[in-house]
Amino acid sequence: MGKTALVLVGIALALSFTLNVRAHCQVPCGIYDDDTRFTLMSECVATIEKSVKEINRLSADPKPDYNQLVRWVDNKDKQADDLGEIVSYYFMAQRIKPADKADAAAYAKYVEQLTLAQQLLIQAMKAKQSSGPAAAAQLRKQLEVFQTSYQSQKR
Repeated sequence: MGKTALVLVGIALALSFTLNVRAHCQVPCGIYDDDTRFTLMSECVATIEKSVKEINRLSADPKPDYNQLVRWVDNKDKQADDLGEIVSYYFMAQRIKPADKADAAAYAKYVEQLTLAQQLLIQAMKAKQSSGPAAAAQLRKQLEVFQTSYQSQKR
């Protein structure tokens, strides 16, 4: 394969990754709902947990199946990215509304939710960087804390 063909393949791959952005989440159409987003995030965490188990199982094999190992790592990373996208574009950009500092209780809740959302993003990043079960467990815990805080305002 010539240099030109390799360059074209590289460009095509790069474009395929950048064109896969789902912009619909940034249109406030009212189609999406909070419960569904939490279900999706919980599925992301469950998939990360399963991926970590499989990565560790495959890694312990004397003759690991590297193809499967890479696929589980990629799967884990994609789920962390998907969770981060929901937190960023759905909750932080659309659902967590700024509050007036004059309303101390509302402002405190706003800051709490932003902080918890950021901590959830950090835990998703740590789950991506690790193949240990502790990072996945901490991600699940952080999701539960965020969900409890977020849903308490809706009641």
